[in-house]
Order: sequence, then structure tokens, then C-alpha cells
Amino acid sequence: MVTIAERAYLEIRARVLAGDYPGGSRLREEELAKAVGVSRTPVREALRRLDAEGLVEFVPNRGAHVAAWSEDDLAEIFGLRTVLEGYGARLCARKVAASDLEELCALAEQMESLASRGVDGHYDEMAVLNHRFHRLVIEAAGNKRLAGLLDSLVQFPLQHRTLRQYSDERLARSMAQHRELVQALATGDGEWAEAAMRAHVLGAQHSLEPMQAPVEGLSA
Repeated sequence: MVTIAERAYLEIRARVLAGDYPGGSRLREEELAKAVGVSRTPVREALRRLDAEGLVEFVPNRGAHVAAWSEDDLAEIFGLRTVLEGYGARLCARKVAASDLEELCALAEQMESLASRGVDGHYDEMAVLNHRFHRLVIEAAGNKRLAGLLDSLVQFPLQHRTLRQYSDERLARSMAQHRELVQALATGDGEWAEAAMRAHVLGAQHSLEPMQAPVEGLSA
């Protein structure tokens, strides 16, 4: 049985990820409690959990706000990801093991299966699979420093929001790019793998262009 605290957490989390509360907006406990139909105590607990996940930030003297990324933040994050993940894909093509290729294929198939059924309702699962796919490419590259650098850049909440911004066309293109990348890795073509990864990451960045600018207060 789902507890009141768990229900508050799940509902507020779903609303944040769906964009009901835009990035930067303040999350007032009283308003959230009324919207969810619970007291302020489970709401407070939910906000702490969301803060730990990186979806919410507590601003001194201003309370809880939905985590936001400015245009400059996104440009920096994706600019670095394009270079670093592209380089990682090039390295991976030189040394990827057959077992890693098998797992990458399996991950790509699982994501395609979710996409074919419609990603609505499967964002969490898709985000986890996508994160594992990208992480495995870097792990297989065998460069620990590169992996450490990307750990500080690849944020799960941002990946989740990126998926929610995808149109059906962009999602299909992303799935095709996964397949192309696996094919490039399988042939050992580092230049192809790097180009495929760079195009893939840039596509994710472009999907975020329609994101709303941060606003103050809860949206209706």
C-alpha cells in the first residue's frame, strides 16, 4: 500500500518532470499540499527527496525551487558532452568487447520497444536505459578520467527532461542514432563512432530549445 508520504512524493515528482512547475519556479509547501490533497509534512519530506535527486533546489531564505538550467548552462553542458562523449566513442571503437556490444544492442532494442509503444508513461524507464547506454560506451572506452569528467556533466534529471521534450520524429532519430553508433563501434571505426555520438548529443541539445524560461511562482 502506498503511504501518504510516498503518494505526495510521486505526484509532485511527476508534475515537476512533466513541466507543470517550470524550472526556477518556487514550490510552496502550502500550495503543494492543497494540490496533492495532503498535509504539509509529507510535502516537506517529498521536497527533501526531490532535492537529493537533483530535481529541486533549496535556496537560502527563498525555500524550494524547481531545478533550472539557463541557456548558458545548457550550452556549456552539451558543448562539453559533445566533445567528451565523442572522444569516448572514438576510444571505445578501438577496444570495445563483444560482451559490451551485446549489451549496447540489448539496451538499444529495449529503448526502441518503449518508443514503439509511446514513451508517455515510460520516461523513467527510458531515461535509465539511455543513461546506461551512454555510460557503457564511456566505460568500454577504458578512460577513468574521462568517465569522472562526464559524471559531473551527465545529470539524470536533465536527461529525463530532455526525453520529455522529444517529438516523435526526434525520438525516432535518437533511436536510429543509437543503432548507428553501435554499428560504428562494431566495425571499429573511431571516426564514424565519434561523429555519430556528436550528432546524437547535439540532437539532444536541440530538443531543449523550446523549454520555458524560469518563472516565479507555481503554474496553474
